[in-house]
Amino acid sequence: MNQDSLRQRAADLLDTAGVRIDGPAPTDLQVHDEQLYARVFAHGSLGLGEAYMDGWWDAQDLPGMFTKILSSHLDEHLKSLDTLIAHLKARFINLQRGQHAFEIGKVHYDLGNDLFKAMLGKRLVYSCGYWAKADNLDDAQEAKLDLICRKLRLQPGMRVLDIGCGWGEALKFAAERYGVTGVGITVSNEQAAFARELCQGLPVEIRLQDYRELDEPFDAIMSIGMFEHVGGKNYREYFEVARRCLKEDGLFLLHCIGTNQAPGRPDPWIEKYIFPNSMIPAASQVTAALEGLFVVEDWHNFGTDYDRTLSAWHANVEAAWPGLPTSYDERFRRMWRFYLSVSTAVFRSRRDQLWQLTLSPNGVPGGYRVPR
Repeated sequence: MNQDSLRQRAADLLDTAGVRIDGPAPTDLQVHDEQLYARVFAHGSLGLGEAYMDGWWDAQDLPGMFTKILSSHLDEHLKSLDTLIAHLKARFINLQRGQHAFEIGKVHYDLGNDLFKAMLGKRLVYSCGYWAKADNLDDAQEAKLDLICRKLRLQPGMRVLDIGCGWGEALKFAAERYGVTGVGITVSNEQAAFARELCQGLPVEIRLQDYRELDEPFDAIMSIGMFEHVGGKNYREYFEVARRCLKEDGLFLLHCIGTNQAPGRPDPWIEKYIFPNSMIPAASQVTAALEGLFVVEDWHNFGTDYDRTLSAWHANVEAAWPGLPTSYDERFRRMWRFYLSVSTAVFRSRRDQLWQLTLSPNGVPGGYRVPR
């Protein structure tokens, strides 16, 4: 097809989502390079994202544009070889075992604490805030951490495990507010070093460790925003590790993103540039993996809160950009903007969810009263 035909095909598809090429609305697509259409039809979301990084197109309201596209399921018309390869890799290759387990730490979480400090606010908590009674990011993150502690029924002296502890903020909060001791594990060198310094003087141990190596007793376990890096082929083993480490009367809280789509379908652009070897679980995968190991006491969905969380992160990064090191160049800035904008749209359109599962080994005697 020639350039004009490709442009017309793109215009017809976008029209079904209420998006125009070079139109006046903030959610319209402004094209700077006519080669864009061939690139997107050849490479799908990977081509679209890379073209944005290269400055081939813009939109004044990027999250709004993607919300329209995802709500109309326009992306399903852009299947490409790159998409197929990403899906086949996720289905047939265990991308999260051995040294692969540490790759996400090197590629993403070791990017630089300066970037994440600028983006995440007062607390370095890289997961969805809880906005039920909050009107700003810092309060929403504190509310989320407190919600988790209340759901786990933490008491002074309890020993808590944090699988994928990030920068240590959750364990610090639990130790200071609820008087617990804790162990946190991460696969990121940068996160481990920061978390050890953050938790200095508290009864908290931070380890650079694969979760599969864990085999010791804990009164409670939490895992916040880490399950997305486990991979479908490892879900059962993940829950088996949690089960063997949790005391019979303990509780396990899993905080993770979940998808409405069929399992095992990572996006090629996200896979290449943001979260290598990662996979968003479907509910069917989670329930099958924990079957016979845990009782589901509560399954809480507050996915729309991720829209507000991501919007706040985006605003923080844009405001802090002039003060960030020059190693984050303009192409990186556009990559990061694309990532946060697409992610915002995914939750705004309700394509993905945010789940908190509270699990017990044998069922809480008398039932579990759900804190909200």
